[in-house]
Amino acid sequence: MRNMIETEDLCKAYGGKLRVKDLRLAVPEGAIYGFLGPNGAGKSTTLKMVLGLARPTKGTVTVFGKRMEPKNRLAILQSVGSLIESPSYYGHLTGEENLHILQTLRRLPKQAVDEALQIVRLTGQKDKKVSQYSLGMKQRLGLAAALLSRPRLLVLDEPTNGLDPAGIQEMRELISDLPRRFGMTVVVSSHLLSEIDQMATHVGVIADGALVYQDRIERLHERSEHRLALRTLQNTQAQSVLSGHGVPCETLDDYLLLPPFADEKTAWCMRLLLENHIGIVRLEDRQKNLEDLFLELTEGAASL
Repeated sequence: MRNMIETEDLCKAYGGKLRVKDLRLAVPEGAIYGFLGPNGAGKSTTLKMVLGLARPTKGTVTVFGKRMEPKNRLAILQSVGSLIESPSYYGHLTGEENLHILQTLRRLPKQAVDEALQIVRLTGQKDKKVSQYSLGMKQRLGLAAALLSRPRLLVLDEPTNGLDPAGIQEMRELISDLPRRFGMTVVVSSHLLSEIDQMATHVGVIADGALVYQDRIERLHERSEHRLALRTLQNTQAQSVLSGHGVPCETLDDYLLLPPFADEKTAWCMRLLLENHIGIVRLEDRQKNLEDLFLELTEGAASL
């Protein structure tokens, strides 16, 4: 599978300080690539460099196998749709009129407007002035503008920012359907892992301008630790008994943490403790959720 976007040692400095540091992105064709990081981590700056809106201090950007340069930028961007920060529009015009302006400027067929409105489910509000649109409708209009040319690559910067839960779900459903329906590759940035987890196939995590993780989303799930948490009336004695029988365990607060044994092995451990007159108070499954893992990555406590 080839990559639609590749960056090599990509850096960007502002005011003498590096905001993006030696970034090596690899976005596979047909993927929904979730670009994750806290606010101020360098996501928007990176996407602007990918689109040729900001010039790298160092490094290269390759899109569709072609190095992004001033001389070929416009040719490359003909097959790219983007929504960076807030969508721009004329509030006194209708949604359809706003799209017709872009359609004319880009010399696209008129039917492209109707198709884009249908994709983002704005056909029923196309004759309404944009100044009267809700925030969610404005975001969908921005997405329609990005989809006018049916791009091979779609780049979306925080498309759910400021939306209510219903708007977030609707935007997520729209984005998730694009690769299947139109064969698009989608890059979507967010500071919320829970959003990306529900639609991305691949994920890149950036913290303080540096890429700290990049792989398929399933591989990130595999990193979430599964443990058994055991609480007894005599934890010190329980740990000694279990360790003496080859059962690895460690203490955390008032609990002993054991590996995720099969039911038979777990039952054997409990029987062993009871035979040694150790009272069992509680046994529970514990799994480090993705949000905890994300916080570890972005706070520098882990490097995958």
